[in-house]
Amino acid sequence: MPKNFKEEVIFTLIMAGLMVLVMAGYNVALTDGFTSGYILEVLMGYPLALIVAIALDMLIVGPTAKKIFFNHIFKPEMEAKPAIIGICISVLMVAGMVTLMSAFGMIVTHNFGGNIVLTYLHTWAFNVLMALPLQLLIVGPIARGVLGMVQRNSAAAELD
Repeated sequence: MPKNFKEEVIFTLIMAGLMVLVMAGYNVALTDGFTSGYILEVLMGYPLALIVAIALDMLIVGPTAKKIFFNHIFKPEMEAKPAIIGICISVLMVAGMVTLMSAFGMIVTHNFGGNIVLTYLHTWAFNVLMALPLQLLIVGPIARGVLGMVQRNSAAAELD
């Protein structure tokens, strides 16, 4: 877990950067398939989606997920390993980010189809199916690994 603002920024940049890139590619592939302009379409939408994702993560979803977890799920008398706490918060984060970023994606691509509610629910469900395992099995461990290296380097620098 990040211990200060610098670590929070590094962790968020890695997490959001990788999640947005993969999820953008996934959604473009679902919508348009792997056309000749696939990579360009993913890269063109990436910067705005990354900025929105970072803002949502740091300002809304992150604080809300932690508040929900520590106020309603985790009780002080419970003994939980940091990994379990991290996984639980990650699941809440995925739920929040998928909820908001699915709406963002529909707005940006003007994907309002025949029934906006059904289109949104379809988009949300498919994004959860991809984002949750991606977060728990690939991106989360990468981000936590890099964060661990940053924390070890900071601790070593303080000892010098």
